[in-house]
Amino acid sequence: QVLLVESGGGMVQDGGSLRLSCAASGRTISSYQMGWFRQTPGKEREFVAGISSAGNTRYNADSVRGRFTISRDNVKKTVYLQMNSLKSEDTAVYSCAVAESDRSWPIMSKEIQYDYWGQGTQVTVSS
Repeated sequence: QVLLVESGGGMVQDGGSLRLSCAASGRTISSYQMGWFRQTPGKEREFVAGISSAGNTRYNADSVRGRFTISRDNVKKTVYLQMNSLKSEDTAVYSCAVAESDRSWPIMSKEIQYDYWGQGTQVTVSS
C-alpha cells in the first residue's frame, strides 16, 4: 500500500508560478513511475506529466510542455511539479499517482495505468 499526500496548491495570478509536492509513505516508490494529473468539475481527469523511477525520463502533456517540469527525489520519497507561466486554464485539482511500472519508457499517461492516488490539491489561477 502507498499513501500519497499532495501539498503546495493555492491561488496565483496569471503568469505566476507554483511548486507542488507529493510525499509518499508505505511501500517504497523508487522502483515505480509517478505522475501528475488534474481535473476540473464536469471533466475527465487529464494527464499532466510523468517520470520514470530513476527520474531520467519524463513526459509532459502538450498543454503544459515548456511550462511545467516534473522531478523526483527518491531519498525523500517525493515527486514535484514545478509550474511556471500559469494560465487560467490550468485551474484544477492536481493529484499525484504511482504506476507500478519499472520501465523507463513509455511513461504511463492514462489514468487506468496508475495504481495509487493522492487526494489532490487545488490550484487556482486568476486572470
